[in-house]
Amino acid sequence: MQTPRNRGVGMLIITAYGIFAVSATARALYQSVFHFAEAPVAYLLSAFAALVYVVATVALSRRSVAAWKTAMSAVLIELFGVLGVGLWTVLVPDLFADDTVWSHFGSGYGYVPLVLPVVGLYWLWRHRPGGPRGDHR
Repeated sequence: MQTPRNRGVGMLIITAYGIFAVSATARALYQSVFHFAEAPVAYLLSAFAALVYVVATVALSRRSVAAWKTAMSAVLIELFGVLGVGLWTVLVPDLFADDTVWSHFGSGYGYVPLVLPVVGLYWLWRHRPGGPRGDHR
């Protein structure tokens, strides 16, 4: 029997997402409460990133097919978000008076936001329902 996707290495991935969920949420709350008028686009994107990380964390920690689909969707949104916002912050820096989690492809977080969805997608693909290591519940 294979290890479920939410155990072993999967638990490390879930932990990384959990850390980003907490840090992105705290950052978004602080920015929105105290500085929203300074950079509303950046702070709304921070809040969106926080929501994506929370959804991904919860979905990755569960074993159902629905949770797998939700996790896959959240991690794909994260990948497109970090690529889109990263490019946007490079091309139109004046729009971002402050950084988001995904600014400059996650450079403020050691580029982990750029690498994490790639790792997450690989892990999810390897543990897809009905796949070679999939959870069958």
